[in-house]
Amino acid sequence: MAPRRWLLLLFLAAGVLQSLAQPDSRDCGLAEEASYVDDTTTLAYISDAGFTDAGMNYNISAEYLGFSRRGHNLRSFPDGVRNCYTLRSLVSGLKYLIRAGFLYGNYDGLNRPPASFDLHIGVNFWKTVNMSTWGADQGNTATVEAIIVVPNDLLQVCLVNTGSGTPFISSLDLRPLKRTFYPQATAEQGLVMLARLNAAPVNKTGTIRYPDDPHDRLWYPWFDATIWAEISTTERVYGVGDDLFEVPWKVMQTAIVTRNTSKNIWFGWESLDAEPRDDDPSRPGYVAILHFAELQLLNASNGELRQFYINLNDELAYPTGFTPEHLVSNAIYDTKPSRHSGYNFSINATANSTLPPILNAVEVYYVIPSTNLGTDSQDASAAMVIKAKYGVRKNWMGDPCFPRTMAWDGLNCSYAAANPPRITSIPPVV
Repeated sequence: MAPRRWLLLLFLAAGVLQSLAQPDSRDCGLAEEASYVDDTTTLAYISDAGFTDAGMNYNISAEYLGFSRRGHNLRSFPDGVRNCYTLRSLVSGLKYLIRAGFLYGNYDGLNRPPASFDLHIGVNFWKTVNMSTWGADQGNTATVEAIIVVPNDLLQVCLVNTGSGTPFISSLDLRPLKRTFYPQATAEQGLVMLARLNAAPVNKTGTIRYPDDPHDRLWYPWFDATIWAEISTTERVYGVGDDLFEVPWKVMQTAIVTRNTSKNIWFGWESLDAEPRDDDPSRPGYVAILHFAELQLLNASNGELRQFYINLNDELAYPTGFTPEHLVSNAIYDTKPSRHSGYNFSINATANSTLPPILNAVEVYYVIPSTNLGTDSQDASAAMVIKAKYGVRKNWMGDPCFPRTMAWDGLNCSYAAANPPRITSIPPVV
């Protein structure tokens, strides 16, 4: 096994989490000019009408209206292969969290959700939305999330019909992040969330998000009373300075522990790629981020010690015994994605430890490449001006030239290796 590139991030100063500007939230299918404030998050939602000129608005069936308001309506895209949202006035080179939500709710009266469709961020593949993954209940909400670096001052999010059902979308959120956050997300690769888990929360069914998390990440509850015990504190857990993750203190106030030092905390997952060979460059790479804070005031003079090893697939992932600081956020994470057929983490007490291992939260992401080159920016801007001026409604969606199979109808483009495609001719549009 290749040497693991793990770092410990330790935050020793006290302070207050810094909140960024009001997050940007769109309720897809909401009537044009309509808006509201979400009761739970206090976030303002606006209509998506100004961000796409395609699709049709629908309301979900009345029997599903008990769900969150932002799922009461949606936008469906029965026409065209690729339909896109254009999000403008972004900061080029900044990191953003982007999240799409999908609630079918029998909006079309067919009682048959689409099997799947694809999502693209710009000219790069994001994820296949497979509704069956979220169960047969038509009221189940599918949520897809990524952390990306935006290359320009605008971003396109596209739904692609792959022949397995009509794409639709219920909500589209964009959250600015600090440039230093999640260093694994770069201009060359984005991070798609596989899991973001809050261990042993006070509310065992509740999700922590904005305003408790100023960055509006979704922290899902994670606890199994048949396996783990839980500990908590009412005191605040701090993480400041050059904090790369800024986990909400409400998440860090709770943790799982094993019932004794002979037991380990275990979690794992299988790779999306069924190919059994490890370290295959074509296999999706994964990044795990483990968050720790000591929640009990230990009496070192009496020999109290919590210390543990972290193993991945029976190999030491963090080379020395680790002792979390009292009420201070610690993150242990992989600096580069690893590629295996399966991932089995175990957190084991060292021989010197008198207390069992602890885990407050965990995040798991897989990497998506973001290296495809879209149409030359000046050419693309000119084409979009023409589209807007003449109200072109035919298949002029997304990037004008890329991918070739989805190039705008009638456009001719030239393609050269390592250079953005160029538009060589535009058909008459009037």
